[in-house]
Order: sequence, then structure tokens, then C-alpha cells
Amino acid sequence: MRQFFKNIKKRILRFFHQGLDAPLDQVISRRIIGFASLVTVFFLIIFFRLVYIQVFSNERYTQLTNDYTSVTQYISAPRGQIFDTNGNVLAKTTVSHNIVYTSPNNMTTDDYLLYADRIVSVFDIRADEFSSSDLKNAYIAYTSLLDTDDPHYGCRHLFSESEWNSIQNGSMTSSKQTQLLYERITDEDIDELSNKEKATYVIYSRMTTVNSSSLQNVILEDISDDDVAYLVEHKTEFPGFDVDFGGWKREYPYGETLSDVLGTVTTSTQGLPSENVDYYLQRGFQYNSPVGASGLELYYNDYLSGVSEESVVTYDSNGLAHKEVTRSAQKGLDLYLTIDIELQEKLDNTLKTVLQREGGTEGREEFNSLFTCMMDPTTGGVLAMSGYTMDLETKEMTYFASGNYVSLVNPGSCIKGATLYMGQSEGVVEPGEVINDAIMNIGGEEFGSYENHGPVNDIQALSVSSNVYMFNIAIRLGGATYEEGQPLVMEDVGQTLDKMRSYFSRFGLGNVTGVDAPGEVSGYMGFGNLPGMTLNYSIGQLDMYTPLQLLQYVSVIATSGSMYQIHLMDRITESNTQNVVEEYPAKLKSTLSNTESLSRIQQGFRACVTDENCGTQINALSQDVAGKTGTAEVGDATTANFVGYAPYENPSVAFACSAPTSAENTQNLKSNICVYNVMPEVLQTYFELYPQDQ
Repeated sequence: MRQFFKNIKKRILRFFHQGLDAPLDQVISRRIIGFASLVTVFFLIIFFRLVYIQVFSNERYTQLTNDYTSVTQYISAPRGQIFDTNGNVLAKTTVSHNIVYTSPNNMTTDDYLLYADRIVSVFDIRADEFSSSDLKNAYIAYTSLLDTDDPHYGCRHLFSESEWNSIQNGSMTSSKQTQLLYERITDEDIDELSNKEKATYVIYSRMTTVNSSSLQNVILEDISDDDVAYLVEHKTEFPGFDVDFGGWKREYPYGETLSDVLGTVTTSTQGLPSENVDYYLQRGFQYNSPVGASGLELYYNDYLSGVSEESVVTYDSNGLAHKEVTRSAQKGLDLYLTIDIELQEKLDNTLKTVLQREGGTEGREEFNSLFTCMMDPTTGGVLAMSGYTMDLETKEMTYFASGNYVSLVNPGSCIKGATLYMGQSEGVVEPGEVINDAIMNIGGEEFGSYENHGPVNDIQALSVSSNVYMFNIAIRLGGATYEEGQPLVMEDVGQTLDKMRSYFSRFGLGNVTGVDAPGEVSGYMGFGNLPGMTLNYSIGQLDMYTPLQLLQYVSVIATSGSMYQIHLMDRITESNTQNVVEEYPAKLKSTLSNTESLSRIQQGFRACVTDENCGTQINALSQDVAGKTGTAEVGDATTANFVGYAPYENPSVAFACSAPTSAENTQNLKSNICVYNVMPEVLQTYFELYPQDQ
């Protein structure tokens, strides 16, 4: 194209140059022709440019026009549901009629306040219906409309001088500013507004804040049929407002059962939780998207949330919005858990009843929490998990099933199986070796079992829970020799403890299990560098673990050394179908090689039941159970534990029960809550539900 214009220029110059020597009429004629040629060329350029724009670049310029004259809005899709392993709905999505708002063009602050006030007045909205964050947003909106010389303008009184300067010069981000305000706005600040003003500014905040982010404004959720009818009949009085008949809300049919594990979902008016805003924005969610805020709702949100509806909003000559759907919503996927809700409810009821009846009573003055979890040891699928805490003064109960993986307990003797495996694998004690269970005098201090058991082998040591047997393993492992009355001398206590922890970790103790739920903790490592620490460790009196780790530990014993990944998700399917999108097969994480030692441990756990050292009720159950008790000293109290599995020959269920500080540490020690009050009832229910597995 550039060469073309150069050629034209040369011809024009040559034309005029030749015309200098020609007669005047020829010169004029040639100049007219030249001028006409120039005009023709310019018109051709314009013509080709118009063709290029209208034909070849039409799509691009149309998109640019739309970008300047329209707004893209998003409406969240109905959320996928959560089911138990048998298809019972644990978290469902139901229809909710919402009042939504799309702002007309050229709305002023006064206009927003006018319609916010009208909504509050007509629909009888009360300030006590709003959350704390709603009211804080209302206060922020109120102060933003004050005169700039007012000391409360923009919540200036809640910032230091340097912070306010950072806000003014733009160096403080809006998210940081909001975070500080949420922390500093008090009830006294909010009470500067009347109840009517609080409600009005909440609605005003929803109208303006969401509008600025190109989203559909959900103003009120789950309104009544009467309110729906009124708004439909009086739409002309509420420009921009409409009823969304495709809205949804989350319901949990089983109430508190598994509630903290399932978690919660924010509403459209709440939007993204402040602590996870960046996480969700990076995944394409909008600020007012209802999303998982905790538990499995958070962990599996990307599957459950679906794909939002996308619409283009344009405005007519009157400034009113018109919407065209460009992408239909796709409902979220459904999540099936390994949980059996019938077993879960039995476990919940048992724990709640036991804690209410026994907590704070004589001999159990500090007993205020109780946890139990169960799983299939051959797959890692959790069958049930429950937990409760109780206020000892008011007797108020709080559901805390997630305590199985977010709280720690002192394990006590139930981990002696790991100690025995370590000793036999290291060759410091032989399978079947007999050790005399009698008081040991170490440096003038006496160490022993709950009572003297005399000569016991490894199986008997587990059955009667011999401390002395485990002490000897720890002493030998540390390269020390027991001499009555003499202190223990270990060359490297720290190295010995490291080796012990290494063995325990092979059973999952002290490590996060990796369960598919947020917030799991790893454990607590006791500290100290004295030889006696190794003795404490060998009987579960040093480190702390979660009940779920204890469940992992006993499952490894049940499967003769196979550790499977613990999980709650069984499969994910397309909504309302059985088309599997993703499933969670049994995942083998690791195996233990010393099968002879594992067999001895299994026999010891079974002997604990048959010898009725694990309680008469457990031995009387319809199926053979293997287990190990544990009592850990915690100050003036003791924590009771019980781990085990069943049936003994072909395990299909493993369990771990922990009752922190459930008995006073006296000679009249109360019975093990887990052994006598919890597991007999729960296991019997399991055997009734799964007779074919026995």
C-alpha cells in the first residue's frame, strides 16, 4: 500500500513538471485532471477503510460498542446436593424467591436512599434480621454520606492519622480498609442509627456495592408469597427491582448432625467470606456469589457451585435495564459421602446422652467433651464421626464432630501396639518374650503398671496393658540398662525419641491424615531431654494426637499393616443422575513389613477383649471385637480412650473413642466411658446395619 502511494506521488509530480512548458489551456486541463485523480484516490481510501471496518472488523467493533453500552451480570447456579452413602440428602438446595435489583442509569445517591427507604417501609424489614457484617456495612455506608468536614465522615474516627493519610493518598487498599473497619466498628457505633436507618442503609449498601461490581443485586432473600405478589403488582413503584423465581437456599435436613463437618454456605447478600475472598476471586467467582464458608461445603465448593448464568444488561432510552441471557446456569455437581447417616445418628445420640448424663458428676468433675470416629479400615472411608462439648455450669451442649480432626487428646496405653511393633522390629524384644511386670526403681523413683502382673509375654502385655513391658522396650531402644535404684543413662535421648516417633508415624500417629476436610491439625510433640521421657512416650504419656489419627493407627493394625487414605468423599456425580464424574477409590498409602509382629499385636488386642480387660459388654457383642484401652494422666484428671476393630478375622469397621479428662485421677478411678458407655451401643448398631459384612 505504501509503494502504491509513492507511485501516485511520482506520477503527479511528473504531470505538473511536464505541464510547465505546455500551453496554458493544457496546463489547466491537466491540473483539473490531477485534482480529480487526487479526490478519487482519497475516496477510494475511505471506501476501502469502510469496507474493512464493516466487513472484516465488524465483530470486534460490535464487541467494543457493547462493552461501552452494556453490563455483564452473573447469577449463581443452584448448588449441588450432598448425600450419605445410601443416598439420603444431608445438604439440599431448595427454591427461594429473592428480590433482586438492577440499577437504572443515572441513579443518584438520593435516588438509592429513596428506594431503599421504600423497600424497608413496604416489606417491613427489621434491623435485627441482619447479621453483624450487614450492620457494619450499613454504618460504613452511612458515614460515607456525611459532610466531608464531619469527624465521622468515612469512619475517620476509627483510623489513626497515618492510616487516614494512607487512605487519602490511595496507598491503603480498599480490602485492608474494610478489614480494619470490621474489626473496629462497635455496637455503640452502629447504635448511632435508629432501627429504621440501620435497615435502610443495609439495603442501600446492597444496592450500591453490588451494582458497582456488575452483578445482579440480591436485596432480600427467601421472601414470602405475599411479598412476591405485592412487588409484581407494584413494579412501577420500584424501578429496577424484580423477583428472582430461580433463587435457592441451603437446607440441612438432619439439623446439627454432622453440621460442622458439612459446614455452611454464604448467602448472596453475604457474598464471598472475607477470609477467602482472594481464593474465590482467582477461581472466577463474583463478590456476591454464595459459596462454601466452612467444612465440606468449602472443601468441595468448586464441584458443588456449578456454573453461573451470564447475562448482558443494556439500557433503554428511559434508563431502564433489559437483560439477555448469554449463558445458562449449570447446576453444581452432587457429592456422595462415605458416611452412613443412620449409624451417624446413633453415634450422635449416644455421645450426647452419655456426656449430658455423666459430665460434671462426682468423680467426673472435669468431663466436658467426648469424641468418636469410625471407618472401614480396608478402604479408608469414614462411616461416622461425632463429638460434643458441654459447658459444665450451664450444661449447654455444642456439637463438635470436627473435633475428631481439629482437636488433640492424650492417647495413653492404647498406642502400646505401636511400641511393641517398634521393639520387635528393632530386635530389642523378641516375639513371645516374657518380662516380669513388677515395680521398677529408677534413681529412687518407682515406675510400674496399674497393678503388678508378674511374668507376661507380648500378647499378655497388651491384654493387661503392662507399662513395665513397654518401659523395657524404651530402655533397650535407648541403649540403657535397668539397674534397680540407679538412674537411667542414655547416650542420646533425643535420637531415641526421634526413632520412636519415626515408628509411630508409620501408623499415622503425629501426622495429618490428609482427610478431605479443612482445618486438620497434625499433633503435639512433648518436649524434654531426660531418659524418663522415653518411658512416658512408650505408654502414650508424652505426645498428643487427634482421635482420627488414633483411628488411622488401629486401622493399620486391623489390616495387618496396610494404611489407606482416610476420606469422606465417596463419589461426585452429575446433578440428579448417577453419572459419576469423579470417585474416591481405596488409596493404599503405605504398608508395614513386620507381619509377625503385627500378628502378635492383633492377638494382644483380641485378648484384651476376651480376657474382659476391655470390658464385659464388648466381649458380649454378637461379633468378635479386638481392641485396646488407654488411660492418660492429665493433671488431676485422666483421659479415657478405646480403639479397636471388628470382626476380628475379617475387619470391616475400626473405631477410636476419646473422653478427655473424663475421670478424676484417684484410687477410685471411674470406669472408661468409651469402653462401658459408648462403644457397646454403637458397635451393636453397626452389626445390625451391616450383617452381611460379618
